[in-house]
Amino acid sequence: MRVLTMKSIDDYKNKKVLVLGAGKSGTHAAETLQELGATVTLSDAKPAEDLPEVQELNDRGIETITGKQPADILDRGFDLMVKNPGIPYDNPVVNSAVNHHLPIITEVELAAQITDAEIVGVTGSNGKTTTVTMITKILNQERQKGHAYAAGNIGISATETAKKATADDTIVMELSSFMLLGIKSLHPHVAVLTNIFSNHLDYHKTRENYVNAKMRITMNQTPADYFVVNFDSDEWRQLSNRSQAKVVPFARTSEIDHGAYEKNGKLYYNDEFIMNADDIKVPGKQNVENALAAIATAKALGKSNLAITNVLETFTGVRHRCQFVLEADGRKFYNDSKATDIEATQMALEGFDKPVVLLAGGLDRGYTFDKMIPQFKQHVKSAVLFGQTANLLEESLKKAGIDQIQKVASLDEAVPVAYADSDEGDIILLSPANASWDQFKNFEVRGDEFIKDVEKLTHKQEEN
Repeated sequence: MRVLTMKSIDDYKNKKVLVLGAGKSGTHAAETLQELGATVTLSDAKPAEDLPEVQELNDRGIETITGKQPADILDRGFDLMVKNPGIPYDNPVVNSAVNHHLPIITEVELAAQITDAEIVGVTGSNGKTTTVTMITKILNQERQKGHAYAAGNIGISATETAKKATADDTIVMELSSFMLLGIKSLHPHVAVLTNIFSNHLDYHKTRENYVNAKMRITMNQTPADYFVVNFDSDEWRQLSNRSQAKVVPFARTSEIDHGAYEKNGKLYYNDEFIMNADDIKVPGKQNVENALAAIATAKALGKSNLAITNVLETFTGVRHRCQFVLEADGRKFYNDSKATDIEATQMALEGFDKPVVLLAGGLDRGYTFDKMIPQFKQHVKSAVLFGQTANLLEESLKKAGIDQIQKVASLDEAVPVAYADSDEGDIILLSPANASWDQFKNFEVRGDEFIKDVEKLTHKQEEN
């Protein structure tokens, strides 16, 4: 039996808990609850053959129900449901639990209950993962005791991280709106709101519901805590009034008299110069905003300017998110495979002031790419297209006046063609503007393939 290092609590001893949804969060929640003395049942609608973790759970004595979610499962008299964040509340089992007043939490709430570590929570529509990564790296600079860990929606189990974290550590949690709907006591010492747009309305039904879900990140904060908020929107400024914590603003375009902000291409915190915006290693206006959020958080927690600049001047980006891969023969290669929609590619293109050779294409979802014509005109020198949407992208690029367009069968072919189309000083950017599923299992596989192709072409290794 594993030796537990997590905080000892009796809340779940002899309780019957239903974990709804397997995956990484559900599996680790089930294991943790069993270790805390609960009787656990895990249910997932997928068949067992698609859930390799099920056998390990069965071997531990955890009951699993797969291939269906029985309508009468709640008749077993559960004391609690731990829900996969992605399962909506109109799911029949979840809806029934709500109607029967069965408590429902998500895995991050469980993680918060079993750790004495300091928690930094980060939410927002865009920029969460990059901001979490920046903050975590900065907090590990010049650290005398403990370690900072990234966890949560970033793809790292919050409960597994909480088990190893001590009171000397910091857990920097990426928190989606779905996760935040299932918290009760999670209490970040620093909560960060990067921005709020109109996302996930199929799940939340209204923008108001979505905003309220995001704002749960600060609901348990006190005046001893910090709420780091983007002040580039009047709406977001007003949201800061809902928090009991000390508000620490950041802004790239608005004038503010304290907090972290950009002015004339320089980044400041409370009038103290931190660094030049152009010295941030990852490109794009959005990454200046992410860096400002990280600076505000780091300064609130007492980190030095050197700790901040050591990270922001060298951090090459989160993998597959406008990630700098390497430079060869005066060309810089970037992997933005996570750009699975038009808006993401627009943002990526706007981040460069050098000519871009664009690699794009993927799953055809039935829309055109004319929305990108302004970005094509301003930033794209030439394009190499692949996948189901190659012809549609070609039409929009031609409307933008781009004549240098080549279509290829695969990403493997696209990389050498893009290099041949480029000149010294150019950016070679994979930013597909499409989902990957026509040719790849997911965007991660697509991005990894791009990196391998670049390494093969240049005989150099990816920079980390």
